[in-house]
Amino acid sequence: MTPGAQGEARRHEPRAMRVDLVYFNAGGGHRASALALQQAIAESGLGWDVRLVNLTEVLDPGGTLRRRAFSPEDYYNARLAHGLTLGLRTELRVLQALIHLLHPSLVRALRQHWLRSQPDLVVSLIPNFNRALYDSLCATLPGVAYVTVLTDLADHPPHFWIEPGQAQHLVCGTEHAVHQALQAGYPPERVHATSGMILRPDFYRLAAGFDQAAQRAANGLEPGRPTGVVMFGGHGARAMVSIAERLDDVQLILLCGHNQRLAERLRAQPARAPRLVLGFTQQVAEVLRMGDFFIGKPGPGSLSEALHLGLPVVVTRNAWTMPQERYNTQWVRERGLGLVLPSFRDIAPAVRQLLGDLPGYRARVAGLRNRAVFELPPLLERIAQAAAAGRADSSRAVAAA
Repeated sequence: MTPGAQGEARRHEPRAMRVDLVYFNAGGGHRASALALQQAIAESGLGWDVRLVNLTEVLDPGGTLRRRAFSPEDYYNARLAHGLTLGLRTELRVLQALIHLLHPSLVRALRQHWLRSQPDLVVSLIPNFNRALYDSLCATLPGVAYVTVLTDLADHPPHFWIEPGQAQHLVCGTEHAVHQALQAGYPPERVHATSGMILRPDFYRLAAGFDQAAQRAANGLEPGRPTGVVMFGGHGARAMVSIAERLDDVQLILLCGHNQRLAERLRAQPARAPRLVLGFTQQVAEVLRMGDFFIGKPGPGSLSEALHLGLPVVVTRNAWTMPQERYNTQWVRERGLGLVLPSFRDIAPAVRQLLGDLPGYRARVAGLRNRAVFELPPLLERIAQAAAAGRADSSRAVAAA
């Protein structure tokens, strides 16, 4: 074959399907979910070209909005740090009102992105911006499938995850979220249930020869002593100091993330039981496997990680709880997966209660079977194939006319 003929053949070869996974770095595990899904698709053998799309970089490539303290990431993180200034619910409504006001500008910026990217499938792993994402995609690339994967256990209407009146697909990790989607008017064929939240594939891989007792001993812990894992995200939380003080006779593993000052303070804190204080680590799954129960905030990611690895949970629900995470505490209570407290001032009697019926709690936790990250690639493949068939039918109809 001549070089010219080879080039012509390559031009006619079918290209890999292009999939855009939309996320931002704003708490809630959106980026972690996108990375986990990207990895699962790669390992599924589909051969797709999967691109991670940071919405902040698309909408604000020059950093102008970030310099003015408004971007999806900055606004969410400001709410996490200062949300009680106006009240969390009010702060969320302010954000949504601002997004509504900026809708035409958001759509224009996103249309330019879709023209450059030319995706065959778009998957959103973020809330609040799905109206702009969907409207811009439909206006730019009609017929390309749009899928929203909820990374919360429930929606927080209105205009949070589920936007009524769109011909998109919704992937829901709980029965409650499925019910919310149907109540919002979505037909059953566009509402897809998975068995939980997206977790990284490494949470399903038990390290060869993992021995909990040996791992505890290697880290200065007593192998047979009940052990709690305390975790509050990538930067820890001041509440961990109070928790450690109130549980000075309980063996604890305290994950402080990037908060070195917190780690130093906890290491200096006297305790009657052994402690392991860790900074940032990529080995969260291995650390959780060393524990018997979990203490932290009721975020969907941390809850799902702990429960998947067999740990009952102790969390709080109060004025500081994010509105979209309040259902998570109800879900924990209803299924008997742990304890929900009004504050961590009650942590000592709560842990005694949990340890008094630890086998019962662990049996209920063991009944969960979260395989969501592996359920998504074949589901997305079916959605993409149906959308491609629809586009082909439309093209043939246009040609025939």
